[in-house]
Amino acid sequence: MPASEQIKALVAQMPDPDERGMYCHVVVGRDDQGKVKSEPIDKGKIDRAIAEIRKAGRDGVVGVIDLLVEPLQTGDPMPVKAHYALHVLALEACKQGGDARRAFADAVASQVGGDRPRPVQAYLIQELQTAGEKEVAPVLAKALADEELCEPAARALMAIGGAAGPLRAALPAARGQCRLTILQDLGVVGDAASAPAFQAALGDADPDVRLAGAWGLANLGAAAAADALLKAADAREAWERVQLTKACLVLAEKCAAAGDKATAARIYKHLKDTRTDHSEAYVAEAAAKALEAVQ
Repeated sequence: MPASEQIKALVAQMPDPDERGMYCHVVVGRDDQGKVKSEPIDKGKIDRAIAEIRKAGRDGVVGVIDLLVEPLQTGDPMPVKAHYALHVLALEACKQGGDARRAFADAVASQVGGDRPRPVQAYLIQELQTAGEKEVAPVLAKALADEELCEPAARALMAIGGAAGPLRAALPAARGQCRLTILQDLGVVGDAASAPAFQAALGDADPDVRLAGAWGLANLGAAAAADALLKAADAREAWERVQLTKACLVLAEKCAAAGDKATAARIYKHLKDTRTDHSEAYVAEAAAKALEAVQ
């Protein structure tokens, strides 16, 4: 039996999800009243099939990936089974660790960035998040330039660790949703080297990008950006003004915690003096109380 047919037969032994999307039981039919009949999955059967796939090494992993056809091909039962098989292979690779994990991650990473459908590549990146370590970072970094793959790639890099460098390197060429995703994640990891990019984002035409820049600066406790952040908050209205004002308050808290009470006081005083409308009275009150605490 050719290897591809063998892998297909092994993957076909994976269970289908029940009506709840769970894999605890296998649907075997319906009774006379039309109720679903199910039985517990045969874990031993699954384990034996996975073991056979693992024996095929890289060809086995790639063979399973070959079965990750687009779900739009109705009537083909393989995508769900192949998803299940690949995830179990990832978990087994993690359990084995060492060379086994690296070999699995390398096989999966080799299939990212080519001509496979983007939904398939996104799923592969998800499995790299499970089983990959820093050796797959270059593949994930390249995926940051792809609008459909940027978010899962960034998420995987964040989970693996050491995301700041690849994210920062990808930012200058990033556009649209990719740029927003990268800015947001750089803010989450607190990348100090991205402070100029966060400050530049405050003047962007996209309000989501402006907010990403604001929260990046706030999370960094970037005292040097206090004036720019206050100016951005003052210039906006409604929901965005509220969000930017929140970022100013977070920045003040960070500065105070770091011992820079002068910058914190300046932010609080500005908010106390400028949030004079009744709809912003709560901001002025909170800023006044915080100002007393830092003086």
